[in-house]
Amino acid sequence: MAYEIILFDADDTLFDYPRAEEHALSSVFRHIGIEESLARAEEADSYTFRYKQINSGLWRELEQGHVTTSELKVERFRRLFEGDAAFTIDADEISDRYLGFLGEGHFLFDGAEAVIRNLAKRYRLAIITNGYKDVQLSRIARSGLADCFEQVIISEEAGYQKPHTGIFGYAFEKLGYHDRSKMLIVGDSLTSDMQGGLNIGIDTCWYNPAGKANTTSVQPKYEIRSLDELYGIVDC
Repeated sequence: MAYEIILFDADDTLFDYPRAEEHALSSVFRHIGIEESLARAEEADSYTFRYKQINSGLWRELEQGHVTTSELKVERFRRLFEGDAAFTIDADEISDRYLGFLGEGHFLFDGAEAVIRNLAKRYRLAIITNGYKDVQLSRIARSGLADCFEQVIISEEAGYQKPHTGIFGYAFEKLGYHDRSKMLIVGDSLTSDMQGGLNIGIDTCWYNPAGKANTTSVQPKYEIRSLDELYGIVDC
């Protein structure tokens, strides 16, 4: 297939999001007087573990349209410290600090930079990501890869989350390109990236480095374990 535009998800596809999250959480927790070792962070009653459970649940609610992005970023901290007599926190202030720290987390997966730079020589590349505009733009700029992407499409700015077709329509307008037969989306999420691509009618490539079983009804056109396998798909 002769693709012209490749859309990349950001988190867990190009960027190591858990590492960025760990940096942001440890930084914001230290700010309010919480110190948790990495070992402690894996325990079910730790602040870190509970935050991740709350946050992942809220992102699922966001995909389903039950909460907004503005609500999510504050609600996760409100729920985390709700009824906790040890801390009296301002959820809005903690959210702002957390997002600032998160914007520092520009940790690329090994090999991602080389693949992106090689593909950018022959294809039009764009990022399409759920998340917060300031955070995502900061991380992409700090990564040194901003010049490789023609557009960075972020759900907060688009007004829609993947897998909604609205964010893809927004991307097509920004790119000035509408030939769906020559577009490919690459991402790690079946329910967000792959379902979104199927919804809008473009080819899909599931980045699945861990070799997870697909137990959903979503059937991507391609599946890869490493990003350099894209060369064989796009005929680079």
